[in-house]
Formats: sequence, structure tokens, C-alpha cells
Amino acid sequence: MRNGEAAGRTTRSKENDHYGLVAVILFFGAFKFTAVEATGIQSLVSHSPFLSWLYSIGSVRAVSGVIGTIEIALAVLIATRRFAPALSAAGSLGAVGMFATTLSFLVSTPGVWVSVPGFPLPVPNETGAFLVKDLFLLGAALWSAAEALRAVRSR
Repeated sequence: MRNGEAAGRTTRSKENDHYGLVAVILFFGAFKFTAVEATGIQSLVSHSPFLSWLYSIGSVRAVSGVIGTIEIALAVLIATRRFAPALSAAGSLGAVGMFATTLSFLVSTPGVWVSVPGFPLPVPNETGAFLVKDLFLLGAALWSAAEALRAVRSR
């Protein structure tokens, strides 16, 4: 394999990672506009020290819609990487904050960790296991932010 070929594959791999992050955030942002998801996140948001106050100013569906709108906006910002890397960096940093917030649900939501007979450590329940995937997405958002900031500096 030639160096040019390897560089092309690396570029494609980076784009795949970058736009994969966009797709995941966009999908979950759009899903926030459904009753199923609004109800699904209610127990997480209501126990969050960062987000629970939102229910004092909006309904379950309205709060979910606001969160979904923010997620969609972040995905769109991240997607601007080719022509507006500064905007992409801002969206990526916003996603870092978003994933840090969702990971905090692992601590703030009662019942997310359960005991399993014969195993010495608590393990995440179904909701907790779903949240654990945000560790990977947090890393992807950090990478995306760093990559976009490098592009800003090189301009």
C-alpha cells in the first residue's frame, strides 16, 4: 500500500467517524420528539441535578423537544466541518457537554446500578447499559472537537 493510499483511507475513516457521530446525535435528537422517548428520558432528567429544573417550566414533551432541538443543532454544527471547522468545533464541544451530562445520569438516577448474585461489583441495568455507550460517544466528540480545532488553526 502506498502512502497516498493509506492517507486516503485514514481520511475516509476519519470522515466515517465524524459523520457517524453526526448521525447518532441527529437520530437521538429527532427521537426526542416522540412520546416514547419523552417518557423514556423523564426518570433520567427528573433526577438530574443539572436538568430537573426544566420540568418546572415545561411539560415532559416540551422538555424532551428542547433537548432534541439542542441535539439536532449540535449535529448540524458538527456536520459543518468541511467548510466551517470553527462551527464544527463548537458543536463538538457542545456534544462533549451533552455526553458528560448524560453520563452523570449513571450517578444521579436511582436503580441504574444493580447487584448480581456472585459478582462483586454493581452492574448497570438496562437503562444504565444504554447510558454507558455515551463513554464512546464522549470520546468521539472530544476527537471531533480536537480535529476541528486543528483545522481552524491550519487555516
